[in-house]
Amino acid sequence: MANNTTAEKGSRPLLASIILIGGLALLLLTMALSILYGAADLQFSTIWQSIYQFDPSSTSHQIVRNLRIPRVLAAALIGAALAMSGAIMQGMTRNPLASPSIMGVTSGASFMIAVALAVIPGSSSFALMLWAFAGAGLGTGIVFAVGSISKTGLTPVKLALAGTAVTAMLNSLSSGISIHFNIAKDMSFWYAGGVSSVQWVHVKLLAPIVIIGIILAILLAHSITVLNLGEDVARGLGQRTAFIKLAGTIVVLLLTGVAVSVAGTIGFIGLVIPHITRFLVGINYRWIIPCSAILGAILLVVADTVSRMINPPFETPVGTVTALIGVPFFLYLARREGRTL
Repeated sequence: MANNTTAEKGSRPLLASIILIGGLALLLLTMALSILYGAADLQFSTIWQSIYQFDPSSTSHQIVRNLRIPRVLAAALIGAALAMSGAIMQGMTRNPLASPSIMGVTSGASFMIAVALAVIPGSSSFALMLWAFAGAGLGTGIVFAVGSISKTGLTPVKLALAGTAVTAMLNSLSSGISIHFNIAKDMSFWYAGGVSSVQWVHVKLLAPIVIIGIILAILLAHSITVLNLGEDVARGLGQRTAFIKLAGTIVVLLLTGVAVSVAGTIGFIGLVIPHITRFLVGINYRWIIPCSAILGAILLVVADTVSRMINPPFETPVGTVTALIGVPFFLYLARREGRTL
C-alpha cells in the first residue's frame, strides 16, 4: 500500500490529462498538416472533397485518399506502438536505455524479414508481418539469454550491452543475406525505415493489432508501475512478476513486430518518448503509457512530414530524422549512470 501511495504521489494526473487532451488535438493538427503539405501542396477544401465527395478522376483526390491519408494514419499508429513498447520495456527492466531498437526487437524482426524475402520471394504483407513477429521474439530471446549468462544474473547494464551486441550481429546477418540473395534493394527499405509506401491494406493490418496492443498495455500499466518500484517490492505486494514480464514482453513483440513489418526499422522513438513522458507526468505507468502513445504518434507524424520537405520532391528516410533527435538523447542517457526510472 505504501508503494502504491508513492507511485500516486510521484504522478501528475492534471498535467497528464492536459497532455492527453491537448496532445490529441495537436496530433489531429499535425496529421492535417501532413496531408496538406508534400511534393504536391494541396488545399484543405481538396482534402474535404476527397473524403466526402470523392472523384476518382481527380489526381488530387487520388493523392489524398490513397496516398496521404493511409500514410499519416500509419505514421500515427506506428509512432504510438514504438513509444509504448519503449515505455513498457523501460518499466519492466528498470533500464533507462531499454527500447525496441536497442534490445534486439527491431533487428530481430528485420533479420527474419530478410530470411523471408530470401526463402519465399513475393511474400504477402500478412506473411511478412508473421515473420517480423517471429524475428522480434527471436531477437528479444537472444538478448535476455545472453544478458543472463553470469553469476550475478541480468542487470540493466548487461541488458544494454547484450542488446547492442545482438543488434549488431543480427544486422550483419541481415546484410549478408541481402547481398547473397540479391535482395539488398528490398531490404534497404527496412533499414531506412519509413511509411512512404504504405497503402490501405497495411493500415487495415496495422490498426487492429495496435489497438489491441494499446488496450493490453493499459491493462498492464498498474502492474508495471509496481514492478518498476523493484522486483522484491512487487513480489512482497503479491504480484506475479514472471507473468507480468511475460505479458509485457508479448505486448512489446506485438506492437514492435507489426510496426517493423509495415515501416521497417525506425529507431529512437521508443527510447526518447518514454523519458520525456516520465519527466512530464511522473512515474505512474497508468499515465506514462497513454501519454507516450500520443507523443510518439505526434513525433513520427512530424518526422515523416519533415522528411518529405527536406529535399522535395525526393524523400529523406524518416529514420534519419528520428535519429537526429535520438542519438544526442541516447548519448546523454548513456552518461547518466546509475539513474533510476
